[in-house]
Amino acid sequence: MSTTIVVVGAGVSGLTSALLLSKDETNVITVVAKHMPGDYDIEYASPWAGADVSPMATADGSRWERRTWPELKRLAQDVPEAGIHFQKNQVYRREKDFQGEVAMMDLFDPNPWFKDMFDGFRNLEKHELPPGHDSGIEFESVCLNTSIYLHWLLGQCLKAGVVVKRGILTHLREAKSWSHTGKPADVVINATALGSLKLGGVEDKTLAPARGQIVVVRNECTPMVASSGTDDGPTELMYLMQRAGGGGTILGGTYDIGNWESVPDPNIAIRIMTRVVKARPEIVGEGQGIEGLSIVRHAVGLRPWRKDGVRIEREKFDDGLDVIHNYGHAGWGYQGSYGCAERVVELLEEIRSEQARAP
Repeated sequence: MSTTIVVVGAGVSGLTSALLLSKDETNVITVVAKHMPGDYDIEYASPWAGADVSPMATADGSRWERRTWPELKRLAQDVPEAGIHFQKNQVYRREKDFQGEVAMMDLFDPNPWFKDMFDGFRNLEKHELPPGHDSGIEFESVCLNTSIYLHWLLGQCLKAGVVVKRGILTHLREAKSWSHTGKPADVVINATALGSLKLGGVEDKTLAPARGQIVVVRNECTPMVASSGTDDGPTELMYLMQRAGGGGTILGGTYDIGNWESVPDPNIAIRIMTRVVKARPEIVGEGQGIEGLSIVRHAVGLRPWRKDGVRIEREKFDDGLDVIHNYGHAGWGYQGSYGCAERVVELLEEIRSEQARAP
Protein backbone atom coordinates (compact mmCIF):
# COMPACT_ATOMS: atom_id res chain seq x y z
CA MET A 1 0.00 0.00 0.00
CA SER A 2 1.33 3.45 -0.91
CA THR A 3 1.83 6.33 1.53
CA THR A 4 0.94 9.83 0.37
CA ILE A 5 3.46 12.33 1.75
CA VAL A 6 3.66 16.10 1.55
CA VAL A 7 6.97 17.74 2.44
CA VAL A 8 6.65 21.41 3.36
CA GLY A 9 9.84 23.34 2.59
CA ALA A 10 12.36 23.14 -0.26
CA GLY A 11 15.57 24.03 1.53
CA VAL A 12 18.33 21.48 2.03
CA SER A 13 16.41 19.73 4.85
CA GLY A 14 13.15 19.43 2.93
CA LEU A 15 14.71 18.29 -0.33
CA THR A 16 17.03 15.78 1.36
CA SER A 17 14.09 14.37 3.30
CA ALA A 18 12.09 14.03 0.07
CA LEU A 19 15.03 12.36 -1.68
CA LEU A 20 15.57 9.73 1.01
CA LEU A 21 11.83 9.09 1.31
CA SER A 22 11.69 8.54 -2.46
CA LYS A 23 14.01 5.52 -2.16
CA ASP A 24 10.90 3.60 -1.09
CA GLU A 25 8.78 3.37 -4.23
CA THR A 26 5.60 2.98 -2.17
CA ASN A 27 5.96 6.59 -1.01
CA VAL A 28 4.19 9.14 -3.21
CA ILE A 29 5.79 12.48 -2.48
CA THR A 30 4.90 16.12 -3.11
CA VAL A 31 7.12 19.01 -2.03
CA VAL A 32 5.33 22.31 -1.50
CA ALA A 33 7.23 25.50 -0.68
CA LYS A 34 7.08 29.25 -0.96
CA HIS A 35 10.72 29.42 -2.11
CA MET A 36 12.63 27.09 -4.42
CA PRO A 37 16.25 26.62 -5.52
CA GLY A 38 17.15 29.63 -7.64
CA ASP A 39 15.32 32.04 -5.32
CA TYR A 40 17.25 34.45 -3.13
CA ASP A 41 15.05 35.66 -0.30
CA ILE A 42 15.82 36.41 3.35
CA GLU A 43 13.11 33.87 4.33
CA TYR A 44 14.99 31.11 2.49
CA ALA A 45 18.17 30.26 4.38
CA SER A 46 19.70 27.48 2.27
CA PRO A 47 21.14 29.53 -0.64
CA TRP A 48 23.08 31.82 1.71
CA ALA A 49 25.03 29.11 3.52
CA GLY A 50 28.81 28.74 3.06
CA ALA A 51 28.58 25.75 3.09
CA ASP A 52 31.24 23.43 4.47
CA VAL A 53 31.56 20.58 6.95
CA SER A 54 32.86 21.87 10.28
CA PRO A 55 31.32 19.75 13.06
CA MET A 56 29.33 21.74 15.60
CA ALA A 57 27.62 19.03 17.66
CA THR A 58 28.67 17.55 20.96
CA ALA A 59 29.84 13.97 20.88
CA ASP A 60 26.51 12.82 22.34
CA GLY A 61 24.57 14.72 19.70
CA SER A 62 26.77 13.92 16.73
CA ARG A 63 24.60 11.35 14.98
CA TRP A 64 23.32 13.77 12.33
CA GLU A 65 26.79 14.90 11.27
CA ARG A 66 28.36 11.45 11.55
CA ARG A 67 25.70 9.97 9.29
CA THR A 68 25.86 12.80 6.76
CA TRP A 69 29.62 12.91 6.25
CA PRO A 70 29.96 9.61 4.30
CA GLU A 71 27.37 10.76 1.75
CA LEU A 72 28.91 14.21 1.23
CA LYS A 73 32.31 12.55 0.92
CA ARG A 74 30.92 10.16 -1.70
CA LEU A 75 29.37 13.00 -3.67
CA ALA A 76 32.65 14.93 -3.64
CA GLN A 77 34.48 11.84 -4.91
CA ASP A 78 32.03 10.51 -7.47
CA VAL A 79 29.45 13.16 -8.43
CA PRO A 80 31.19 16.37 -9.57
CA GLU A 81 27.92 17.80 -10.91
CA ALA A 82 26.66 18.06 -7.31
CA GLY A 83 29.01 21.02 -6.75
CA ILE A 84 31.02 19.66 -3.81
CA HIS A 85 34.80 19.53 -3.59
CA PHE A 86 37.39 18.49 -1.06
CA GLN A 87 39.30 21.14 0.85
CA LYS A 88 41.53 21.10 3.85
CA ASN A 89 39.94 22.81 6.83
CA GLN A 90 42.07 24.66 9.39
CA VAL A 91 40.44 25.53 12.72
CA TYR A 92 42.24 28.10 14.88
CA ARG A 93 41.87 28.45 18.64
CA ARG A 94 42.45 31.48 20.86
CA GLU A 95 42.62 30.52 24.53
CA LYS A 96 41.14 33.84 25.63
CA ASP A 97 37.89 32.98 23.84
CA PHE A 98 37.09 30.15 26.23
CA GLN A 99 36.24 32.16 29.34
CA GLY A 100 32.55 32.17 28.44
CA GLU A 101 30.16 30.82 25.83
CA VAL A 102 31.60 30.32 22.37
CA ALA A 103 29.53 29.65 19.25
CA MET A 104 30.25 26.16 17.85
CA MET A 105 32.27 25.30 20.98
CA ASP A 106 32.93 21.67 20.05
CA LEU A 107 34.52 22.63 16.75
CA PHE A 108 37.32 24.26 18.73
CA ASP A 109 37.91 21.44 21.22
CA PRO A 110 41.66 20.67 21.15
CA ASN A 111 40.80 16.96 21.31
CA PRO A 112 37.58 16.79 19.28
CA TRP A 113 35.28 13.80 18.95
CA PHE A 114 35.49 14.02 15.15
CA LYS A 115 39.26 13.56 14.85
CA ASP A 116 38.80 9.96 13.67
CA MET A 117 36.01 10.84 11.24
CA PHE A 118 38.10 12.82 8.77
CA ASP A 119 41.21 11.96 6.79
CA GLY A 120 44.37 13.92 7.45
CA PHE A 121 43.54 15.08 10.97
CA ARG A 122 46.55 16.73 12.63
CA ASN A 123 47.54 19.48 15.02
CA LEU A 124 48.93 22.62 13.44
CA GLU A 125 52.44 23.84 14.15
CA LYS A 126 52.93 27.28 15.69
CA HIS A 127 54.28 28.73 12.44
CA GLU A 128 51.07 27.69 10.64
CA LEU A 129 48.82 29.77 12.90
CA PRO A 130 47.72 33.32 12.05
CA PRO A 131 48.67 36.12 14.45
CA GLY A 132 46.89 36.04 17.81
CA HIS A 133 46.06 32.31 17.80
CA ASP A 134 47.43 29.72 20.20
CA SER A 135 46.69 26.35 18.59
CA GLY A 136 44.80 24.74 15.76
CA ILE A 137 43.87 21.59 13.87
CA GLU A 138 43.58 20.58 10.23
CA PHE A 139 41.50 17.90 8.51
CA GLU A 140 40.21 17.02 5.06
CA SER A 141 36.68 18.35 4.63
CA VAL A 142 34.41 19.56 1.82
CA CYS A 143 32.86 22.81 0.66
CA LEU A 144 29.57 22.95 -1.23
CA ASN A 145 28.50 25.45 -3.86
CA THR A 146 24.92 25.88 -2.66
CA SER A 147 23.68 27.37 -5.94
CA ILE A 148 24.75 24.16 -7.72
CA TYR A 149 23.99 21.67 -4.97
CA LEU A 150 20.41 22.78 -4.28
CA HIS A 151 19.56 22.51 -7.98
CA TRP A 152 21.25 19.10 -8.15
CA LEU A 153 19.28 17.95 -5.10
CA LEU A 154 16.05 19.17 -6.66
CA GLY A 155 16.94 17.37 -9.88
CA GLN A 156 17.53 14.12 -8.01
CA CYS A 157 14.10 14.48 -6.40
CA LEU A 158 12.44 15.06 -9.77
CA LYS A 159 14.30 12.09 -11.25
CA ALA A 160 12.91 9.95 -8.42
CA GLY A 161 9.33 11.00 -9.19
CA VAL A 162 8.88 13.66 -6.51
CA VAL A 163 6.43 16.37 -7.63
CA VAL A 164 7.31 19.93 -6.63
CA LYS A 165 4.80 22.77 -6.24
CA ARG A 166 4.98 26.37 -5.14
CA GLY A 167 2.56 27.42 -2.45
CA ILE A 168 2.12 29.42 0.73
CA LEU A 169 0.65 27.76 3.80
CA THR A 170 -0.67 29.59 6.84
CA HIS A 171 -1.27 26.38 8.86
CA LEU A 172 0.56 23.09 8.61
CA ARG A 173 -2.75 21.24 8.45
CA GLU A 174 -3.32 22.78 5.00
CA ALA A 175 -0.48 20.63 3.64
CA LYS A 176 -2.80 17.63 3.84
CA SER A 177 -4.60 18.84 0.70
CA TRP A 178 -1.49 19.71 -1.35
CA SER A 179 -0.63 16.26 -2.70
CA HIS A 180 -0.44 16.15 -6.48
CA THR A 181 -2.46 12.94 -6.36
CA GLY A 182 -5.56 14.76 -5.19
CA LYS A 183 -5.70 12.44 -2.18
CA PRO A 184 -5.31 13.68 1.39
CA ALA A 185 -1.78 13.25 2.65
CA ASP A 186 -1.18 10.39 5.07
CA VAL A 187 1.89 12.12 6.51
CA VAL A 188 3.21 15.69 6.40
CA ILE A 189 6.92 16.51 6.82
CA ASN A 190 7.55 19.96 8.29
CA ALA A 191 10.90 21.30 7.04
CA THR A 192 10.07 25.01 7.14
CA ALA A 193 13.15 26.09 9.15
CA LEU A 194 12.63 29.57 10.61
CA GLY A 195 9.15 29.56 9.07
CA SER A 196 8.06 27.27 11.91
CA LEU A 197 8.15 30.30 14.19
CA LYS A 198 4.93 31.65 12.67
CA LEU A 199 3.44 28.69 10.81
CA GLY A 200 0.07 27.77 12.27
CA GLY A 201 0.04 24.40 13.98
CA VAL A 202 3.71 24.81 14.96
CA GLU A 203 4.42 28.39 16.12
CA ASP A 204 7.63 27.36 17.83
CA LYS A 205 8.60 30.37 19.95
CA THR A 206 12.00 28.85 20.77
CA LEU A 207 13.14 29.66 17.22
CA ALA A 208 15.13 32.78 16.40
CA PRO A 209 17.30 33.97 13.53
CA ALA A 210 21.06 33.69 13.87
CA ARG A 211 22.02 36.42 11.44
CA GLY A 212 25.01 35.64 9.24
CA GLN A 213 26.63 38.35 7.14
CA ILE A 214 29.21 37.37 4.52
CA VAL A 215 31.21 38.79 1.63
CA VAL A 216 31.60 36.74 -1.57
CA VAL A 217 34.79 37.46 -3.52
CA ARG A 218 36.48 36.21 -6.68
CA ASN A 219 39.84 35.85 -4.99
CA GLU A 220 40.91 32.26 -4.47
CA CYS A 221 42.34 31.06 -1.18
CA THR A 222 42.70 27.66 0.42
CA PRO A 223 42.54 25.95 2.84
CA MET A 224 39.26 26.81 4.55
CA VAL A 225 39.72 28.48 7.91
CA ALA A 226 37.70 29.25 11.04
CA SER A 227 38.69 31.03 14.24
CA SER A 228 37.24 30.62 17.72
CA GLY A 229 36.73 34.37 18.11
CA THR A 230 37.57 37.91 17.14
CA ASP A 231 38.30 41.15 18.96
CA ASP A 232 35.34 42.84 17.25
CA GLY A 233 32.59 41.57 19.54
CA PRO A 234 30.86 38.33 20.55
CA THR A 235 28.62 38.13 17.48
CA GLU A 236 31.46 38.44 14.95
CA LEU A 237 33.40 35.51 13.50
CA MET A 238 36.28 34.90 11.13
CA TYR A 239 36.02 32.17 8.52
CA LEU A 240 36.85 31.57 4.88
CA MET A 241 35.86 28.86 2.39
CA GLN A 242 36.19 28.51 -1.37
CA ARG A 243 33.10 27.11 -3.04
CA ALA A 244 33.29 24.45 -5.73
CA GLY A 245 32.53 25.09 -9.39
CA GLY A 246 33.46 28.77 -9.58
CA GLY A 247 31.19 29.75 -6.72
CA GLY A 248 33.66 32.27 -5.31
CA THR A 249 35.20 32.46 -1.87
CA ILE A 250 33.05 33.13 1.18
CA LEU A 251 34.40 35.51 3.80
CA GLY A 252 32.60 35.56 7.12
CA GLY A 253 31.04 36.50 9.21
CA THR A 254 28.57 36.97 12.06
CA TYR A 255 26.43 34.78 14.32
CA ASP A 256 23.94 37.21 15.80
CA ILE A 257 21.00 35.46 17.49
CA GLY A 258 17.76 37.44 17.43
CA ASN A 259 18.84 39.90 14.72
CA TRP A 260 16.37 40.01 11.79
CA GLU A 261 18.16 42.68 9.74
CA SER A 262 18.38 41.54 6.11
CA VAL A 263 20.51 44.41 4.75
CA PRO A 264 24.32 43.99 4.93
CA ASP A 265 26.01 46.39 7.32
CA PRO A 266 28.93 48.12 5.54
CA ASN A 267 30.89 48.52 8.76
CA ILE A 268 30.59 44.80 9.53
CA ALA A 269 31.61 44.05 5.94
CA ILE A 270 34.82 46.05 6.35
CA ARG A 271 35.62 44.23 9.58
CA ILE A 272 34.96 40.84 7.94
CA MET A 273 37.32 41.60 5.06
CA THR A 274 39.97 43.10 7.34
CA ARG A 275 40.00 40.05 9.60
CA VAL A 276 40.37 37.62 6.72
CA VAL A 277 43.11 39.59 4.98
CA LYS A 278 45.04 39.86 8.25
CA ALA A 279 44.78 36.10 8.86
CA ARG A 280 45.38 35.06 5.24
CA PRO A 281 47.21 37.90 3.44
CA GLU A 282 47.89 35.67 0.43
CA ILE A 283 44.25 36.11 -0.59
CA VAL A 284 45.11 39.58 -1.94
CA GLY A 285 48.84 39.38 -2.52
CA GLU A 286 51.80 41.02 -0.89
CA GLY A 287 51.38 44.59 0.24
CA GLN A 288 47.64 44.82 -0.48
CA GLY A 289 44.79 45.34 1.94
CA ILE A 290 41.08 44.79 1.49
CA GLU A 291 41.18 46.90 -1.69
CA GLY A 292 42.76 43.82 -3.27
CA LEU A 293 39.51 41.86 -2.85
CA SER A 294 37.32 41.51 -5.94
CA ILE A 295 33.82 41.59 -4.45
CA VAL A 296 30.99 39.63 -6.04
CA ARG A 297 28.37 40.61 -3.47
CA HIS A 298 27.59 41.27 0.16
CA ALA A 299 24.93 39.02 1.64
CA VAL A 300 22.94 38.17 4.75
CA GLY A 301 21.26 34.90 5.68
CA LEU A 302 19.17 34.01 8.71
CA ARG A 303 20.11 30.65 10.21
CA PRO A 304 17.16 28.82 11.86
CA TRP A 305 18.51 28.71 15.43
CA ARG A 306 16.44 26.86 18.03
CA LYS A 307 16.97 27.17 21.77
CA ASP A 308 16.64 23.43 22.42
CA GLY A 309 18.41 22.32 19.26
CA VAL A 310 17.04 20.59 16.19
CA ARG A 311 13.52 19.19 16.35
CA ILE A 312 13.14 15.83 14.64
CA GLU A 313 10.08 14.17 16.08
CA ARG A 314 6.56 12.95 15.42
CA GLU A 315 3.35 14.71 16.27
CA LYS A 316 -0.28 13.76 15.72
CA PHE A 317 -2.71 16.61 15.18
CA ASP A 318 -6.16 16.49 16.74
CA ASP A 319 -7.69 15.64 13.35
CA GLY A 320 -5.49 12.54 13.15
CA LEU A 321 -2.90 13.95 10.75
CA ASP A 322 0.57 12.49 11.30
CA VAL A 323 3.38 15.07 11.15
CA ILE A 324 7.15 14.66 11.26
CA HIS A 325 9.14 17.78 12.13
CA ASN A 326 12.67 18.39 10.80
CA TYR A 327 13.72 21.96 11.56
CA GLY A 328 15.89 24.12 13.81
CA HIS A 329 19.32 23.25 12.38
CA ALA A 330 20.93 26.65 13.08
CA GLY A 331 24.16 26.77 11.02
CA TRP A 332 24.65 23.07 10.30
CA GLY A 333 21.76 22.21 7.96
CA TYR A 334 23.93 20.93 5.11
CA GLN A 335 26.40 18.95 7.19
CA GLY A 336 23.57 17.23 9.08
CA SER A 337 21.13 16.91 6.18
CA TYR A 338 21.38 13.20 5.39
CA GLY A 339 21.53 12.13 9.03
CA CYS A 340 18.41 14.12 9.86
CA ALA A 341 16.56 12.91 6.76
CA GLU A 342 17.49 9.35 7.69
CA ARG A 343 15.70 9.89 11.02
CA VAL A 344 12.65 11.23 9.15
CA VAL A 345 12.54 7.95 7.22
CA GLU A 346 12.75 5.99 10.49
CA LEU A 347 9.89 7.98 11.99
CA LEU A 348 7.79 7.40 8.89
CA GLU A 349 8.31 3.67 9.27
CA GLU A 350 7.10 3.89 12.86
CA ILE A 351 3.94 5.66 11.68
CA ARG A 352 3.32 3.16 8.89
CA SER A 353 3.70 0.24 11.29
CA GLU A 354 1.17 1.77 13.67
CA GLN A 355 -1.23 2.54 10.83
CA ALA A 356 -0.94 -1.05 9.60
CA ARG A 357 -1.82 -2.38 13.08
CA ALA A 358 -4.76 -0.03 13.52
CA PRO A 359 -8.19 -1.73 13.41
